[in-house]
Amino acid sequence: MFCYQCQETFQNKGCTQAGVCGKKSDVALAQDLLIYVTKGISAVTTQLRAESKPVKSRVNHSITLNLFVTITNANFDRDAIFKRIEQTLKTKAKLLAVVDDKKNLPAAALWTDVAENFDVKAAQVGVLSTADEDVRSLRELITYGLKGLAAYMKHANRLGYDDDKINAFTQSTLAKLLDDNLSIGDLTALALEVGKFGVDTMALLDKANTETYGNPEVTKVKLGVGKNPAILISGHDLRDLEQLLEQTAGTGVDVYTHGEMLPAHYYPKLKKFPQLVGNYGNAWQMQTTEFEKFNGAILLTTNCLVPPKKSYANRVFTTGAVGFPNCKHIDEVDGKKDFSPLIELAKTLPAPTELETGEIVGGFAHEQVFAVADKVVDAVKSGAIKKFVVLAGCDGRQKSRQYYTDFAKALPKDTVILTCGCAKFRFIKLNLGDIGGIPRVLDAGQCNDSYSLALIALKLKEVFGLDDINKLPIVYSLSWVEQKACTVLLALLYLGVKNIHLGPTLPAFLSPNVAKVLVEQFGIGGISTVKDDLKNWIG
Repeated sequence: MFCYQCQETFQNKGCTQAGVCGKKSDVALAQDLLIYVTKGISAVTTQLRAESKPVKSRVNHSITLNLFVTITNANFDRDAIFKRIEQTLKTKAKLLAVVDDKKNLPAAALWTDVAENFDVKAAQVGVLSTADEDVRSLRELITYGLKGLAAYMKHANRLGYDDDKINAFTQSTLAKLLDDNLSIGDLTALALEVGKFGVDTMALLDKANTETYGNPEVTKVKLGVGKNPAILISGHDLRDLEQLLEQTAGTGVDVYTHGEMLPAHYYPKLKKFPQLVGNYGNAWQMQTTEFEKFNGAILLTTNCLVPPKKSYANRVFTTGAVGFPNCKHIDEVDGKKDFSPLIELAKTLPAPTELETGEIVGGFAHEQVFAVADKVVDAVKSGAIKKFVVLAGCDGRQKSRQYYTDFAKALPKDTVILTCGCAKFRFIKLNLGDIGGIPRVLDAGQCNDSYSLALIALKLKEVFGLDDINKLPIVYSLSWVEQKACTVLLALLYLGVKNIHLGPTLPAFLSPNVAKVLVEQFGIGGISTVKDDLKNWIG
């Protein structure tokens, strides 16, 4: 195996024996094969569109799910991944039967079977099968950007929202990654185009979330626990939470959010359920201790899953793109999921062990910030607010991520932090105060809600009458782990944002030459020490 798609990859070079994330080598190889056959079917659907033939939404959604399945910390179940490979090949065979012009299709489009010698075949099509380091780097950057885009698209699809322009772009781009004739310049332009469609996809998801559940509201979320048996829901899928809340009504079972599910409390339609009682725990990497102490049933709706301990694995259920061997998986049937096994198990288990008390305040998505835009502008003009600092993205396991807590603590009291994603858990529970009634930490929601931060920046650019988004008093420091962060980065670059700082390390998949281009053209940089970064970024 060889995998370097996440920030935690071994020695910031690549995982070759097993993933730091916990996936075994056979799972990594199966994921490589799934990506390859997904590129193959995408070449076929792209040809069908070129022949003005329709591609059914079922096929589009299957391709989207294939990409989502391979995101870091999503699916560790080799058999489940192989079923997706086999289903993809069957679907592709049916599509090939109606393609008129097959002569220019790549080899991946003609593959029919991978059941035998799959490890050999995976090695032939994996990351290292691209010999040129710079071409490989750009191909992987594009692939990871598409994986993140697919995650956002899948959430929109679950709420009944779709866009065939985005589907067509995703598939045509996957097909182009099979073309050895594309130059470095072609691939660089394609990466920025992924950013453009990343913005479109995040806008679609924002529309899906807000039209379905209402615009997020400033909300105080409880951190303590009650005495009822309970279910803990983690991941990002709001539709799963909604169905779980509908099915737990009147059962006496409470529901708590974990990790990236915290922002569900901000949505008016979801917060009306009385059994949605609070948030339990912190970011994804804490789940091995927090899940054990929760005592109740646990539902993983999307990444980020850490391989569960035997002590609580029998209480873990997966759904959607998530999978782990021997964990019960709940499938969707006709748009609905039956969570009764989860609920019945929860009724037999003790109430959660309390981790902490207090509350978290969040819900500062774009509409909430727009509502106080005049107040924000006045605070900037008066000098009460000197800088906005975007501290957003992923949390992770390394001790070096303490940097983000220390940085937030050390920021001058005339700075406001804009955040989303699980990176917020590094500082959202600190009492950092406010500036004239404006909280110094404004949480826009999940990593899925990064679009809100982009809209806020564009709104500030508008109200200040600036001709360049980079003239705003905003510093961007993004922590990252997985591929949605790649999509967000490319989206920001497409929007013209420069001088973004990535940490705690730069991606291992960036070759020296590609990294040099990003530094020279976009000002991409890393992080150093809190003291030096405060001096250089804040002044």
